[in-house]
This record gives sequence, structure tokens and C-alpha cells, in this order.
Amino acid sequence: MKDFQKKNVDSKFTVVRLSISGEKFEILVDPDHALKYKKGETHEYEKAIAFDEIYSDANKGIRISDEKLKKHLKTDNNQEALKIILEKGELLLNTQQRKQKIEEKRRQIITIIAGNYVDPKTKIPHPPQRIEQALLEARVSIDPIKDTEEQVKGIIEKLRKIIPMKSETSRLKIIIPAQYAPQSIGLLKKFGTVESEEWQNDGSLNTIIVLSPGSKITLIDKLNSLTKGNIIADSIE
Repeated sequence: MKDFQKKNVDSKFTVVRLSISGEKFEILVDPDHALKYKKGETHEYEKAIAFDEIYSDANKGIRISDEKLKKHLKTDNNQEALKIILEKGELLLNTQQRKQKIEEKRRQIITIIAGNYVDPKTKIPHPPQRIEQALLEARVSIDPIKDTEEQVKGIIEKLRKIIPMKSETSRLKIIIPAQYAPQSIGLLKKFGTVESEEWQNDGSLNTIIVLSPGSKITLIDKLNSLTKGNIIADSIE
């Protein structure tokens, strides 16, 4: 980490702000690492913090006094104070960062919906382009910070007013020849939940797997590619 001078602030950094009893405590952070830390995806808080300084106004470069740190954060240890602000404060994204995060979340949401929901009539997943259009038509607002899976739950109800959608899982019985079975088991576990796994005397694998409609299509394509089409895959009702 390094000291901060306002004239040298890099636009890739953003502010985490903690307000206590009318006092503002601000630190400059890397938005990607800060978000991962706040979501519990990493415990390395040092990677999130861009500068060791704590401010009352980071944009103006006004540092907070040691007295206020000790009074409100109950510590005079700078690293401990930085960690407290990162954990409890609000991550503030600038316009460019916010747009980037929203676009990332949008792509993730479309992928999740396409992989887990189908048209009830055709039993086929909606194309990503149709889902994206439905998001626009339903005027869905995407939060750049909130967990993607949590957002999907609320978004689905809005999209159902635009396109018919049904959550559905598939059960497949798959038989894989001995020469391809060891390499295939990793793919099976990556794309679904293996319900049963029976290794035959000849080394072949008989398995039942539960997975989403979108994952079903991808998995069968990959298994066919791996085995040169030498698999048997049957749906189980």
C-alpha cells in the first residue's frame, strides 16, 4: 500500500464509507477485491485496500483525526481501523465502475436463467438474446453489488409477465464406455449432481445425473465430443 495524494488518484479505485454518529470514515479500495472481501470470497483484506490513509473526505484528501478514530472505531491501530471500515462500510462505485459491474451482473443473470428455466410448452431454454430483450421490456433494475442468485429470484417474477418460464431439472441415465469413463466423471460432477455411480466389470460407467436443462445440452455435447459419440443418454421421467 502507499500514501495518497489527491492529484494522483487513479480512477480504478473507489471509496468505502462508514458513517458513525454523523462522522464519515472513508478509505480508497480496489473495487473488485473489496467486493470479493465483503462477499466472503476472500479473507485477504490487504489486497482490497489501495492506501493506508483514512479520510473524512477521500475526494478532497482530508484525513480523519486520530482522536475520532479512537472515539468511534475504538482503536488506534491503523490496520485494524482500515479493516473495520472495509467490513462495515458501504462500497461506493463511480459511474464507470457501476456500469461495468451492472453489465457483468446482467451477463451472469442471463446465463443463470438460460441454464435453469425453460419454456413450459417446448421444454427448451429461452435463447439468451430473448432473455436479454425481456429484461429490457420488464425494465429490470440490476444491482451492481447484490448477490446474483438473490437478484434472479426477484427478476424471474418480472420476466414471467413477458415470457413463459418454468424452473425444471432433468434426470439422465448415461452409459459411458470404459476407455472414456475416467475422464468423463469430472464432467458429470461439474454440470450436475451425480445421483448414482456404478462402475461395471468391464470398466464402463453407468450413472444417473440430475441437472438443469441448459446444463443438460452442454454436458451431452461435451461428452459426445470426448467419446466421439460413444455414449448412451436417456431421460428419466
